[in-house]
Amino acid sequence: MSIKLEEVAKEKGIRYFLISFTDLFGVVRSKLVPAGAIAGMQKNGAGFAGFAAHLDMTPADADMFGLPDAERLIQLPWKPEVGWLPSDIYLDGKMVAHGPRTVLKKVLADAKSKGYQVKTGVECEYFILTPEGTAVADFADIQPKPCYDQQALMRRYDLIAEICDHMQTLEWGPYQNDHEDANGQFEMNWDYTEALTTADRHSFFKYMTKTIAERHGFRATFMPKPLSTLTGNGCHAHVSVWSKDGKTNLMEDAQGELGLSKLAYHFIGGLLKHAESLAAITNPVVNSYKRINAPRTTSGATWSPNTVTYSGNNRTHMIRIPDSDRIEVRLADGAANPYLLQAVLIGAGLWGVENKTDPGKRLDIDMYAEGHKVLNAPKLPLNLLDALRAFQKNQTLRGILGAEFADSYVKLKMDEWNSFMHHFSDWERRNALDV
Repeated sequence: MSIKLEEVAKEKGIRYFLISFTDLFGVVRSKLVPAGAIAGMQKNGAGFAGFAAHLDMTPADADMFGLPDAERLIQLPWKPEVGWLPSDIYLDGKMVAHGPRTVLKKVLADAKSKGYQVKTGVECEYFILTPEGTAVADFADIQPKPCYDQQALMRRYDLIAEICDHMQTLEWGPYQNDHEDANGQFEMNWDYTEALTTADRHSFFKYMTKTIAERHGFRATFMPKPLSTLTGNGCHAHVSVWSKDGKTNLMEDAQGELGLSKLAYHFIGGLLKHAESLAAITNPVVNSYKRINAPRTTSGATWSPNTVTYSGNNRTHMIRIPDSDRIEVRLADGAANPYLLQAVLIGAGLWGVENKTDPGKRLDIDMYAEGHKVLNAPKLPLNLLDALRAFQKNQTLRGILGAEFADSYVKLKMDEWNSFMHHFSDWERRNALDV
């Protein structure tokens, strides 16, 4: 144990630690531990009842323990006396195989064994709403095309700048902030890095953004489609595959099409091959399918894919090639679990590399305007149930992510789907009461 958190606490003035883990539904669970007790927690972990979270456990199971990853400590910039620690979860002395962070570490270990390091970045879109979450907080933000609107952006300067300042303090390398395509929607970008760090930062970013928004009297949401007429919240992932030492980008090839290597195209092929099943992870809630299958929004475009296609620098496809050093996967939304998102994209992509999967012909058309001209373009699932059924049948992803995870994830998500189906809506009453 090279890093002693007890000593770190004294050095940095940390009074409390949040020992946190992320469950299957992407909810961050934590215990607040005083610095005086952190040595024992670092050795033995913080205790949790696993059944109380979205994990595949029962009330009869023994205590589950979150063992903090001391190397990933994040000191809260807005409350430096608190340190946030992502943790790995254990039950009966064994790492919980269906824990999201465990699944990602498994995929990354497999990648390393094959000579690869994967670096990623995410673009996390979110809305700033009223505290009740029912409307855009800025009542003057009403333009039909509000993307990059300077006035609307600067009316939220204090909030945006505070979050960006915190990212600079944490040395994440933030480089731009903008008003996005929907009224009340924003995006903040920071540097890409190795995938586990990106996942930890993604998780913390969501927590930080929600917290700072609350401190300003607002509510931040990453919900895929919080307002029916506006563009939804995407979580675009940029992915590049490197040599094991992280020094050589294996996706670049000056002689390749659009500057990409054969490895890059095989990676794309793996993602396209498993796209229907990927959606169960990248688009994990009922509301997700109101984003990827949405009608045209007030801005004129959804900016979301609904077909399994790829292109060059063209945002109307599921996969975009923005430059010669990476690909952008535009499928995922704001509900995606930060760890499972990375795991499934990397796993499916490297499966494509290993199997030299051909992605087929690149399409350079506007899929929103001319998609109907493309014959036999595979469609993304219409709803969560279709995605879960596709994932359940996908033996390749089951092998990549682990059988225990696959079974547990489908089980809990099917329960969620059934809960949704037990709900009666006003739409049903309006349209079926008098049949």
